[in-house]
Amino acid sequence: MSTYIKCKEVRQIEAAQIQNLFAGNIRQLLVEADLDYDKLYEIRLRVGRPLFLTYDGGECFLRSKGQEQYLVTVEDLKETLEYVTGYSLYAYEDEIRQGFLSVQGGHRVGVTGKVILDGNRIRGMKYISCINVRLAHQIPGCADEIMPYIRTKDWVANTLIVSPPRCGKTTMLRDIIRQLSNGKDDLPGLTVGVVDERSELAGSYQGVPQNDLGMRTDVLDGCPKSEGMQMLIRSMSPQVVAVDELGKDDDYQAVESVIHCGCKLIATAHGNSMEDVLNQPLFQKLLEARVFERYIVLGKGNHAGEVEAIYDGKGSLC
Repeated sequence: MSTYIKCKEVRQIEAAQIQNLFAGNIRQLLVEADLDYDKLYEIRLRVGRPLFLTYDGGECFLRSKGQEQYLVTVEDLKETLEYVTGYSLYAYEDEIRQGFLSVQGGHRVGVTGKVILDGNRIRGMKYISCINVRLAHQIPGCADEIMPYIRTKDWVANTLIVSPPRCGKTTMLRDIIRQLSNGKDDLPGLTVGVVDERSELAGSYQGVPQNDLGMRTDVLDGCPKSEGMQMLIRSMSPQVVAVDELGKDDDYQAVESVIHCGCKLIATAHGNSMEDVLNQPLFQKLLEARVFERYIVLGKGNHAGEVEAIYDGKGSLC
């Protein structure tokens, strides 16, 4: 059997896995649309609103026969939620309290609705009115271009990936982790500790990572970054610690702990530019401390993960 046919079969399996998350009416629309799921990033259901897709860098609506746009019903939302939770909404109460849950395949399902409070504490959510399925994408090799800047045989750079939303920073970080963990040619594999606060990097489902983060990678799933980084250092002896979306003030102490223990740090941050990120108090402190030795800036190009610029720790172009 040819490589092309194998790839096509994998795509069909992945497409069916995604389609089966949704209510029958929506599933049928997805099948009829014959989408390229490598270019599909979000499927959003809002009660009484059109079925909304983020696709190939743009936005579109799915249409049903005889209608200009398919309008999502309460029944669609309820049925989809049943499929996503395996008919056991109670089992996912803790995750729904956080506003999202992870499903098989590493995809992330966000929900909004009526929040139930117990004092200042969120106790749960009811009357769910929106479901947003964010599809996980793995692109092995997407970090090939930048790996020589952050990894040599005897050195790994503390690296910050800067990117606007939907420009592939998490996908890029995922592949960097995989390559560091597996090693390549004369580059030995490294023990990597991942703090996956929002279950996006590993996409763990029932504790098992659905995304390939390499053979020497340990994952703390659903753990706050600041606590998780220190937990990994104490218990797992990582050579590299990786986290997605630094930005909180209490992340600073944890980052210091990582650096002072001799570990290397690979992280991401939201921002449209270097200046945008460095204007934030946390990153001003990290810049002054010369924590990061490489800054990788992604841009909105022809594909996710397009590298716009690479800077060294002093802010000079590499």
